[in-house]
Amino acid sequence: MSAHHHVQSPTTTRDDEADLARWDDDGAPPAQPRSSPAAWLRVGAELGDRLVALSGRNDLLVTCRPGTRSGAPAAFFPTLGEVEFDAGLFAPLQPHEIHPRIVGDEERYPAAWGVFVHEAAHAAHSVWTQPAGADPRVVEAALLLEESRVEGAHLITRPTDRTYLRTSARTLVMPDIAHPTLQGIEQAAAVAALILGRRDVGILDAGETRAVADLCEKVLGADLLTTLTRIWTAAHQCADHDATTMLARGQEWCDALDAAAPALPVPENLTDLLSGAVGVVMDSTAATDAADLAAQAAAANAMAAQSKSQAQDRAQRARQRRKAAATAKSVFTARGTVNPDGTPAPRSNPVTGTRRPTAAEQKAAARLSRALRAAAYRERTEERTTGPTPPGRLNMRAALARDAQRAAGSVPTAEPFTHTRRRNSPTPPLRVGIAVDVSGSMRAACAPVASAAWIVARAAALTDPDSRTATIAYDRHLTALTRPTHRAPERVTTFDATGGHHNLGDAIDALDHGLELRRPGAGRLLVIVTDARYGSDETAQAVTRVKQLTTAGCAVLQLTLTAESRHLPGTILLHLPQPSSAPVAIATAATDAIRRTR
Repeated sequence: MSAHHHVQSPTTTRDDEADLARWDDDGAPPAQPRSSPAAWLRVGAELGDRLVALSGRNDLLVTCRPGTRSGAPAAFFPTLGEVEFDAGLFAPLQPHEIHPRIVGDEERYPAAWGVFVHEAAHAAHSVWTQPAGADPRVVEAALLLEESRVEGAHLITRPTDRTYLRTSARTLVMPDIAHPTLQGIEQAAAVAALILGRRDVGILDAGETRAVADLCEKVLGADLLTTLTRIWTAAHQCADHDATTMLARGQEWCDALDAAAPALPVPENLTDLLSGAVGVVMDSTAATDAADLAAQAAAANAMAAQSKSQAQDRAQRARQRRKAAATAKSVFTARGTVNPDGTPAPRSNPVTGTRRPTAAEQKAAARLSRALRAAAYRERTEERTTGPTPPGRLNMRAALARDAQRAAGSVPTAEPFTHTRRRNSPTPPLRVGIAVDVSGSMRAACAPVASAAWIVARAAALTDPDSRTATIAYDRHLTALTRPTHRAPERVTTFDATGGHHNLGDAIDALDHGLELRRPGAGRLLVIVTDARYGSDETAQAVTRVKQLTTAGCAVLQLTLTAESRHLPGTILLHLPQPSSAPVAIATAATDAIRRTR
């Protein structure tokens, strides 16, 4: 079957080992190991700690040293409660570089860990014992079937170990193929059990094992291979303690080979053929695993890049919020014009003074207030509930149904009383921000926008105490014309447009933070009065803020006065040939904004 078994019974005593030790000294200088065997004691102890989770047993000892008594890379001794492990599997790592107790450290030595997982599978599931007097050949066959059975059982409870079990197949199977203890048909059958048995429990893929499957079918014949497949498939269903069934499967294995062997010719180079086919399988699994690792690494890198990008976006948004807060504070607390960094800029103040509102403006504010109040009105909601007892209006049909249910001896389920609860829906407040361009080309908009700003602020204060508005005049600098307070302004602030350049981005930031234009629950509107004759950088900054506001549900309106004006992407463009119609347009937009609020 296989050159080495991974479930071992002790074959030497301590006295035998002492006798053998006398022959170790042949007169030559003692061999100097690359690392002291004592240094591997810690590695073995840490492997023992991890074995508890892998096998579910805490009564096992793991010994790790260069070389093993069994000759196999690793072996499980059920009677001794010991798993021995060849330190050479960790090459080229030295013991001080290996820390199995740290979860994840095994990724640095997957081949060694795969062998360890295989032995853990034996420790967890190879718990049946052979009875005294059992045929050694039958026991040998049962142990061969045990190899794939325990891995399949381990995979059920720990499916994430599949990658390591695939790696262990390359480490454990190839030496057994290269140094067979069986010849002829039995050797081909053993290879089929080791490779195709792992395929049938999900360790290897069918496409990866096709080379061995085709060769075994050619050597063994389709009928015998089908019989052997049925035997190892039945062994996979055997319980861990069921020695009788496992030995029965081993007997069936031997009988099938004995019956078919005389009629099957054996190729002279069978060992080479099997080694070549198994090599193809192992190369295929190695390529698949390498591709999976590359895909996982690519996915991990993509996730890391995405996380980094998201973190950068969050940091950028946080910086923008802090900057907007600082801008809003400097603009709305100052009594004059400020630079974008908050420093005063008194020489660039566009404000020319204040005046008392006209009668027409006061009437317009009153009309807008009534329109906003009507638009904000919400009908009362009604909630109807039923119950078996008052309060509520009696439904006679339900009452008769309840009496009929009670008379029939069933549990009454009808609920004859209906209660209606009416609740007032809160009216949403209004948030309106106005940003007016005071560069030289916007002089015609100064008077109507000043009037509109006062009308909207006055109407909002009369409609709802929670409503707020604010107006900012901007060129390169920022000037607050009205501030986001709950009090209505008493006078109209007049201004002129004599500035140069533009700073709409900071103006939007200040209005956004001061009025909470991104926060739902209110009718939100941003009005931008401009011809949008900006440079590319100024336009890009403004469009970014407009997109953020519209995504948050805030309506953005752009008012233009000339046909040569440009459209800011993302805004609702409204061209006003008559500047005097600006107050009406802004009032209508504010009414629509609060009406759409839900």
